[in-house]
Amino acid sequence: MSTESLPVKTKAAANLAKSADSPWRLAFRQFSRNRLAVAGFIILLVMAVICFIGPLFSPYNLYDYSIKDKNLAPNAHYWLGTDKLGRDVLLRLMLAGRISLLVGIVATLVTVLIGSILGALSGFYRKFVDTVIMRTADIFMSLPTLPILIILGTVLSDLKVHPSYRIYFLMLIIGLLNWTTLARLVRGQVLMLREQEFMQATEALGLRDRRKIFRHLLPNTVPIIIVTATLSVASAILYESAMSYLGIGVVPPTPSWGNMIADANSLIDFRKRPWLWIPPGMCILITTVAINLIGDGLRDALDPKSKK
Repeated sequence: MSTESLPVKTKAAANLAKSADSPWRLAFRQFSRNRLAVAGFIILLVMAVICFIGPLFSPYNLYDYSIKDKNLAPNAHYWLGTDKLGRDVLLRLMLAGRISLLVGIVATLVTVLIGSILGALSGFYRKFVDTVIMRTADIFMSLPTLPILIILGTVLSDLKVHPSYRIYFLMLIIGLLNWTTLARLVRGQVLMLREQEFMQATEALGLRDRRKIFRHLLPNTVPIIIVTATLSVASAILYESAMSYLGIGVVPPTPSWGNMIADANSLIDFRKRPWLWIPPGMCILITTVAINLIGDGLRDALDPKSKK
């Protein structure tokens, strides 16, 4: 039955129900209209599926060495060739993708946890608490991130931290150095929200500060947290790749896109064996571009000020 044949009251009810869609449903609809953002999401999803499920179907093992098969060009047996130790480049590429994606996600979770809580506390209490947190943020923002990461990575090398544990320290370090931007954004949102009528109602009800912050203020900052966190994943992956390339991040035998590129460190490898460095380089490029497209799409969908 078409809307023209409905009674006037039924039409009004239908229009009211249509306009009463939840903000998340409206945001999803807005995001799905952004073709670049949807394409980025599909690319990232395919990349994650290949990296996490692909190694299960590989006939090779991470620790399979074959000197007679070293530096082979891509062929029917080794689709992306082999490295200088005869290891399958495709398998290492997928396993490296696991590491890079995990570092990006976990480091971002650390950033979100610290940045959102400190930003909310700063905006809610203001005065002395705000001064301490924001001046600390200023100090962190004045530090050059990559040189600090290089210094801390060198310290881990001097302490001879086991390769299987370095990745956890790396996640924590990257997360601890990148919380300032999110904290400032959350603080600005909280300063605006605490003057709204629903916060005056919480004052009248006598709710505790903890409940005001975690049940009423922080949930209203979720859109900006999601957008910032999405873009932070790409930054964390780039930081990890840069550190691994320099040999102070994820170190062999654990594969990473950064240390795979570092393995092709000679002119002969660069000119004669492009399968050693082009695949991991392209994976870094494609992944970061896809994440940035998703972040831009989420910003347009979740930020009311960006909607026409």
